[in-house]
Amino acid sequence: MSKHSDLHSFLINKNKPSKQVLFLPILMQFTARLNDCTYTEFMTDYKVLVESNIKCLELIDHDAVGLISDPFRETSAFGGKVEFFGNHNPVCDPIFLNMNDIENLKNPNVYKSERTYDRIMAGKYYQKLLDNDIPIIGWIVCPLAEAANLAGVNNILFKLLMESDFACMLMDIYIITAKDFAKAQVEAGCLVIGIGDAICSQIDPETYHTFVLPLHQEIIEYIHSLGAFTKLHICGDITHLLPELALTGIDILDLDWMVSFNTTREKCGDNMILCGNLDPVSIIQEKSAEEVKKRSQQLMEDQNYSRFILSGGCETTRDTPLENLIAMKYAIN
Repeated sequence: MSKHSDLHSFLINKNKPSKQVLFLPILMQFTARLNDCTYTEFMTDYKVLVESNIKCLELIDHDAVGLISDPFRETSAFGGKVEFFGNHNPVCDPIFLNMNDIENLKNPNVYKSERTYDRIMAGKYYQKLLDNDIPIIGWIVCPLAEAANLAGVNNILFKLLMESDFACMLMDIYIITAKDFAKAQVEAGCLVIGIGDAICSQIDPETYHTFVLPLHQEIIEYIHSLGAFTKLHICGDITHLLPELALTGIDILDLDWMVSFNTTREKCGDNMILCGNLDPVSIIQEKSAEEVKKRSQQLMEDQNYSRFILSGGCETTRDTPLENLIAMKYAIN
């Protein structure tokens, strides 16, 4: 059975007990370093991104490759000016600060916008090189995180509470582009679409339920209608949102290192696969390979045959030793 078929089977049986554990680290800056290229090259050239990930796959033997690179693909398509700085994170200034800025906002064509098209081409390049043997995980930013990219973090959080029409209009416009981008990546060969909405950990359950949950449900249902699966990643402590996240219909829920698996199972049940959640810095980067393997095995034992994907709580850091990721894979074997 190919890894593509293996992951598909793992996902369609998500609510059944399983001894099988998959390994899906979040790889960006680490992968660029491994391939001796800059993070900027990784973000801006789909061939570099794909070839870097395939080199990592050959060394680590994880269970899928990804299109994730940075949070500003869609922002760029809407007109955001992204600045790149070698091996540092990119930056992009907000472009929509008031209602007048978004009243005439048009959705971009994801095939004609340079950075969204680059990600689509990456999916096709994977298909050419891997011939559908290895599953591909696409990526979209959605919807509150993208509103924060477009309007600024402080601005969007303030407007969400004090001028909700602004935030809702911006997110409603964006969700159209999120669907377009997700569809394009599925058509390029992605089995799973990752959904990044990092800023949600900073809002309360009522605000999430009122403004964000319906959009999460909408985009997840849409991706499912395309025949693909979904993976939700919210950075930080999402413990307070777990009862709401149980309503999203997500297939895979990422847990950052500070979120309890037991609490998540209690609040969310068995209708989603949990993924995580070793601390990417204090454990995966800083501990010895032997200790990383030991922590990984303990995490797997604690799952008691619930469907589980081993990973870090967030992105693998650039300075993580290669042998520590290999140790995580060996922990499964």
